[in-house]
Amino acid sequence: MAIQHTILGADGVNLHVREFGNPQGQPLVLIHGWSQSHQCWAQQYHSELAATFRIITPDLRGHGQSDKPLGEAHYAGSRVWAEDLAALITALQLERPILAGWSYGGLVIGHYLKHFGDSALAGLNFVGAGVRVGTAHIGTLLGETFLEVLPKVTCPDLTANIEGIRQFLRACFTQPIAPADWDSALAFNMVVPPAVRAALLAQEIDITPQLATITRPTLMTHGLADILVLPASGRLLLECCPSARASWYEGVGHGPFVEAPARFNAELAAFAHATVA
Repeated sequence: MAIQHTILGADGVNLHVREFGNPQGQPLVLIHGWSQSHQCWAQQYHSELAATFRIITPDLRGHGQSDKPLGEAHYAGSRVWAEDLAALITALQLERPILAGWSYGGLVIGHYLKHFGDSALAGLNFVGAGVRVGTAHIGTLLGETFLEVLPKVTCPDLTANIEGIRQFLRACFTQPIAPADWDSALAFNMVVPPAVRAALLAQEIDITPQLATITRPTLMTHGLADILVLPASGRLLLECCPSARASWYEGVGHGPFVEAPARFNAELAAFAHATVA
């Protein structure tokens, strides 16, 4: 049974957060990606991880059940994202959490590091994470699928939105996911307003300077068949954070925690245990 929280983030935005698992366990903060919600982590919070860990799954601002203010100012820069995450850690009194960020969630971790460093953390897991994002990086660090998808998912036309999100979700995975999971993913993607999707992608973001400052144990998890955030992004992360350990998933796309949940969960648990050993 999930515990639901509403946490006041930066600039008065209310953040919806769900908590699962062992309330006395080591905290795992699982941060979803662009146009997603906390529900993408269902195969983690409904798994054996919940017996051991305190699993925290926020909806980022503009997503899920969190507030969705319109206007690029609510999404621009690094500070609002960093302060949202800091507010969550403070409000829930999380002691030395592990932060795991998928895709855009990796950028959110980078924003947090820029303003708060990693002294309050036990470790970091970047999952199919963006390192440098923006149109300039399409074809080198980001897949060309974005050229087809972005005009559809950032315009106000509902038909185009649905078509674009379907195309985006198909590109996420190498194998079809269960019909019920597909329906849920389509639904929680569609909850995100097109203007919010556009605002998140209107920025050029580079977290490589923050990666170089990391002192805590770091795990880089990436699918070798990822056509959205290309494996080159994972290799760049490793170059910038030489202490990071790599876990490459052969034949897996953008969502290792969805496509190979048993392996992902076992690796996350082992990584978390090692940070407190």
